[in-house]
Amino acid sequence: MTMRILPCGDRALCVELSDKIDEAVNARIIDLAAALSADPISGIEETVPTYRSLMVLYDPAIIRGKDLSLRLEERLSALQPGHTSGRLFSVPVRYGGPVGLDLDDLAAMKDMSVDGLIALHASVDYRVYMIGFAPGFAYLGGLPDALHTPRLAVPRQHVAAGAIGIGGKQANINSVAGPSGWRFLGQTPVRLFDPSRDQAFLLKAGDRVRFRPIDAAEEADLAAQIAAGAPGLEEIAA
Repeated sequence: MTMRILPCGDRALCVELSDKIDEAVNARIIDLAAALSADPISGIEETVPTYRSLMVLYDPAIIRGKDLSLRLEERLSALQPGHTSGRLFSVPVRYGGPVGLDLDDLAAMKDMSVDGLIALHASVDYRVYMIGFAPGFAYLGGLPDALHTPRLAVPRQHVAAGAIGIGGKQANINSVAGPSGWRFLGQTPVRLFDPSRDQAFLLKAGDRVRFRPIDAAEEADLAAQIAAGAPGLEEIAA
């Protein structure tokens, strides 16, 4: 991996390990964030992992950027692989319905049956590469090659929270309602972001998710449980 440490204004550094999406690179970024959390460098205020870089926000009154850059180089050089292990969650999804606006078109585009497309989409474990764009929005890697599809030429102005989408070679789970050019297959009643909960964010970078198809009746039942305070997200053994 080729490392670059880039200044981002006068209060942040970006530790960049690659210019490509790669699971090993992402794992090293997450390991570095975990190591800095376990044994902090004085002056660091927050770290934000992305696909292939780590944003490190710091207080320049405590540590200067040049000194922090050297400390980060030392930490990365000494970093041992396998520092962290992500969790695996089952995410219930009602495919189709009012939010799965692109399911039928995608099946026709891919020359698949709707049931075949759903089975393929739900057949793999997805890696949470990063949380970003919106609070709790999960960018997922691991989408089967046959489902890689460009985003819409004209974004929709409103897509519901919980929508399950495809954008290029990535998958996603919408955390909040908003505009989007992704193609959507269905919806989960799980809310990845809820500031009223003790745990506002349910997923973090390095976790994995496995989609579980459900019907409308189970979706309504889970939605009621979640409204009553249940997380709706089930952690499962690897």
